[in-house]
Amino acid sequence: MSEKVLIANRGEIAIRVARTCRAMGLETVGVFSDADRFSEHVKAMNFSVALGGVSPKDSYLNIDKIIEAARKTGARYVHPGYGFLSERAEFVRVCEKAGLVFIGPSAESMEVMGDKIRARQTVDSLNLSRVPGSPGAVSGAPEALKVAEQIGFPVLLKASAGGGGKGMRRVDGPKDLAAAFEGASREALNAFGDGSMYVEKLILNPHHVEIQVFGDGKGGALHLGERECSIQRRHQKVWEESPSPLMLRFLDLRLKMYETALKITSHIRYAGAGTLEFVADEAGNFYFLEMNTRLQVEHPVTEWVTGVDLVKWQIELAQGVWKMPKKQELEADGGCSRRGSALEVRLYAEDSKRFLPAPGPIGAIQFPSGPFVRVDTAFTGAGEVSVHYDPMIAKISTWGSTRSDAVNRMRVALDETRVEPPKSTTAKVKGSLGTNLEFLKRLSRHEDVISGNTTTNLISDSPELTSDSSSPLTPHEVLAVAVLDLLSKQSQGPSLAAGESVGPAATHRKVWSATAKREGVGL
Repeated sequence: MSEKVLIANRGEIAIRVARTCRAMGLETVGVFSDADRFSEHVKAMNFSVALGGVSPKDSYLNIDKIIEAARKTGARYVHPGYGFLSERAEFVRVCEKAGLVFIGPSAESMEVMGDKIRARQTVDSLNLSRVPGSPGAVSGAPEALKVAEQIGFPVLLKASAGGGGKGMRRVDGPKDLAAAFEGASREALNAFGDGSMYVEKLILNPHHVEIQVFGDGKGGALHLGERECSIQRRHQKVWEESPSPLMLRFLDLRLKMYETALKITSHIRYAGAGTLEFVADEAGNFYFLEMNTRLQVEHPVTEWVTGVDLVKWQIELAQGVWKMPKKQELEADGGCSRRGSALEVRLYAEDSKRFLPAPGPIGAIQFPSGPFVRVDTAFTGAGEVSVHYDPMIAKISTWGSTRSDAVNRMRVALDETRVEPPKSTTAKVKGSLGTNLEFLKRLSRHEDVISGNTTTNLISDSPELTSDSSSPLTPHEVLAVAVLDLLSKQSQGPSLAAGESVGPAATHRKVWSATAKREGVGL
């Protein structure tokens, strides 16, 4: 009888993990909430268990329900994916107590590096470089102000238990700190149940670079190169790539960052896939930010350039059969052989002017295909981006023998992608779907992206990227569209439904309807 792996997640990452499990001859157990009963990840599993509930806390964050699902189905292993319970030390311990094998690092590693304060203290104990700031959580706004004045403004107030930009505020001067502290702490308390904050120097115009590592749990570790993740909005990544254009210009910097990442990974006896995040500047300085003790959303980028299936490695380590590759030197081309360049973008259901979620029903969807294109998604046709979970629709990644090849293939892939709302007007009651597809197309053609000169300020400094408003059409625009509709009806040309286009320019044209919103039409 095949061993079973329970995948404690949903959407594209659950499908991606299940694919590797099948290739390894393992059976999969999926879990789903009431909102996900018809989702694609349920169909991708050998067995599925209903968790009930709709909100994350009643379903994918409910540890007791996850453990009971594993018990009912006879699962031996639990893979957490990313998000939800993937970095909860408590979940690891409950799995172990229930006789389950958690596919990931130990609870101790999570506690040391998952807590941002303890992670900073660990890095300090190793005499490694980190972003200047408070050594631990501050007692309140007065202490935060004292630290900020010592290290100099601007600073970032950051939640100790935070992530994804929640509980984070930029402060440019003393008069703004108290209000920012109160707001960030309140947001962190609501999001993570912990309102504690620390202060960090804001590195202006930096590059965000992360190192993928893999540890054997005994002090052995190797790296699989870096990823540049500088293109972000609202402190969340939009575009990731490997290798980093910055690191190719500073090979000494690259080697120092590899060495730092491996020192930390070995010191905590880390087991499995993890990521060390850094900020770096054009002068060749770099600073530790944090460690993510799980598989990253952007792991396909590393898989493209190394040929390594990171999920397979995770499972083999949990089975006790994984062996450290012989090649783990700190040479400039990586701890594992790497070739070419890879990129990934995140296709979201969102208002791409304000970068706010815009979930809703999907009427039709089309993704690119080809030997150098990979699409990780939970949508294959009509469906719905739920209001209850992260609004990511898909991750699209490309590979090329050169970075230029990979960028060109990404442009083609995005041009071949279509996401359309249902044509029926009754679907509007569920919300109007919006996507960031047009934004991603413009991003792939941006001069700085093409040249590889990307920093975390790229989007905020490039208003042309978000100039295509995602607001409803204005009255004047509605009138103009109505006139065009009338003229088109009087012509002999073919009638087009909203969002459809004819001829080779289909990927660049939009056809509007008077009732349509920008974010949902012609994508």
